[in-house]
Amino acid sequence: MQINETLAEGLKREYQIIITGSDLEARVTEKLVEAQPEVAMKGFRKGKVPMALLKKQFGPRLLGEAMQEAVDGAMQGHLDESGDRPAVQPEVKMTNEDWKEGDDVVVAMSYEKLPEIPEIDYKALKLEKLVAKPGDDEIDEALKNLAESAQNFATKKGKAADGDQVVIDFVGKLDGEAFEGGSAEDYPLVVGSNSFIPGFEEQLVGAKAGEQKTVEVTFPEEYGAEHLAGKAVVFDVTVKEVKKPVPAEVDDELAKKYGAEDLAALKGQIAERMAAEYTGAARQVLKRKLLDQLDAQVSFDLPDSLVEAEAGQIAHQLWHEENPEHQGHDHPEINPTDEHKSLAVRRVKLGLLLAELGQKNEVKVSDAEMTQAIMMQARQYPGQERAFFEFIQSNQGAQQQIRAPLFEDKVVDFIVELADVTEKEISKDELKAAVDALEDE
Repeated sequence: MQINETLAEGLKREYQIIITGSDLEARVTEKLVEAQPEVAMKGFRKGKVPMALLKKQFGPRLLGEAMQEAVDGAMQGHLDESGDRPAVQPEVKMTNEDWKEGDDVVVAMSYEKLPEIPEIDYKALKLEKLVAKPGDDEIDEALKNLAESAQNFATKKGKAADGDQVVIDFVGKLDGEAFEGGSAEDYPLVVGSNSFIPGFEEQLVGAKAGEQKTVEVTFPEEYGAEHLAGKAVVFDVTVKEVKKPVPAEVDDELAKKYGAEDLAALKGQIAERMAAEYTGAARQVLKRKLLDQLDAQVSFDLPDSLVEAEAGQIAHQLWHEENPEHQGHDHPEINPTDEHKSLAVRRVKLGLLLAELGQKNEVKVSDAEMTQAIMMQARQYPGQERAFFEFIQSNQGAQQQIRAPLFEDKVVDFIVELADVTEKEISKDELKAAVDALEDE
């Protein structure tokens, strides 16, 4: 077997692999000898089938296996010896198309290798960590918003309007007969909440306490109860009380509605939540500034294949975001622009850099961290958490999609620990402006 280098240009490598006919024949013979003791054939005892007959029967298939094993072995041996790490799966193709049994096999192998990543001077990275703390006025504003969300209702004189609550008795009738599940007493209904059959609430606008109304509606065609789906019905409604919305008081009762022991505990929970939000936003800014510095300070060759693939993916994703009506892939060819290619260069460069730094410094995502991340994502699918969890556990690609951002964040944390970092206290508005500026870049 021979391996000859035919191209070494930048990160591109091409080789000619020659596997001699005698080498292939020896491999086939070795496989036949190994299998012979277990082969039984009509007219021969087990293990006594002549080698010539075995070769005639199984030779062609074993020759294909031997050829593939020889090529794979040569390729892996070369990579082990050279230390090259292909950016994508090497392209391997047979070049002597007129090959016949007994001839040498000539194979062309090409790939782009991953670049050598230069060492990083972490202390040369100058970072500013923004620190924002929630003030009393911000906590009070959040409490006020909670009170408005947890609004109460107080008796109102006059007509019901959108947003008001009406306390009603009602009886629903189909063809003059009351139907099951169509009646209630002292039911508190917020007009405009769209919690009743379409058209019901609108007919209560302008109603007064003590008034009796006849409400005519039609159940939707897709209604769950088949005997009512698409049917026109009449509701006899008695309006017993009209109430207007009023904000809840900011007190211990409000706190209990939100699961806190008292108002002080609720304030503490709000402060913690705000602090976590501010910390997350500040980290977002810090991470972007770190990546900007790494992009500016570190330089190395990039595999064209990775950049082209990333540019294509970026262009494809942005096209779908701009054309949400196209859910599938039956769309015109999407060609990356210079802007897409520039963004792809940055992404590939930083991706390779962070991956290398993480590997060199043994940064790992633990099983516990993966499980926690999967469980957090599973909460987005109420009632299907277990199915989502099992899907992720059995799908390597889905696992990698969750693991990759966790790994990147851990590498970023590692670098930040070694960089020259100063803290700067700022206000909530200044922090918001810093985050908004990231979106404008």
